[in-house]
Amino acid sequence: MTTPDNAADPSAEATDKSTPAATGVAAQNWDTAAADPQYRAAVVDLLGALAYGELAAFERLAEDAKLAPTLSDKAELAKMASAEFHHFERLRDRLAAVGAEPTEAMEPFVAALDGFHRQTAPSDWLEGLVKAFVGDSIASDFYREVAARLDADTRGLVVSVLDDTGHASFAVEKVRAAIDADPRVGGRLALWARRLMGEALSQSQRVVADRDALSTMLVGGVADGFDLAEVGRMFSRITEAHTKRMAALGLAA
Repeated sequence: MTTPDNAADPSAEATDKSTPAATGVAAQNWDTAAADPQYRAAVVDLLGALAYGELAAFERLAEDAKLAPTLSDKAELAKMASAEFHHFERLRDRLAAVGAEPTEAMEPFVAALDGFHRQTAPSDWLEGLVKAFVGDSIASDFYREVAARLDADTRGLVVSVLDDTGHASFAVEKVRAAIDADPRVGGRLALWARRLMGEALSQSQRVVADRDALSTMLVGGVADGFDLAEVGRMFSRITEAHTKRMAALGLAA
């Protein structure tokens, strides 16, 4: 899963500044925090959603490699796909380590994530790059917001598996070059990115709404959740980061 790349994405600085100081559950380790069964259920849900997201990202990058115009581009996407699969393995292993069955933890999120990918299937190589950079990064921003309120052990794992696989700078380079070669491409890709923004936010909201433990955690019933005002601010930060990514690509938000 891609996340802000400091070299290519000016939103990284803003994201870092928005991270709150560790308090409450965020200052605890997993063993202490997991004594609350509702918190444990919320974390298992979160890791299950992330694990399936990484597995789907691996599959999608492997498919996108077929659209790559050159062998070097194919190789670059294959490397990124491999990184996504390693992220999946870490999440799968963590789920098993905390006593959850990985497949069962992922299953509730398959329909929503597969639906998102069906609705946003790219028609060409450039749309695939924009989707990986913009679409995945919106989801990553959301998970990072949630991770700031998790126990230290879980937070560290989540942040590490959201590390950029190299797709950010790669996508920016390729998309900007395509727009320079044919400026008309920019308008089409800008419309595509706006669609991705809407679909990604809707998908994130559906995933949370369908899982009681996750939604309860987000609104403050478990751990250090968000109040309703903070939920609004969170989505404002995600939207702002999206706007900056669009600028990095040379597209209008």
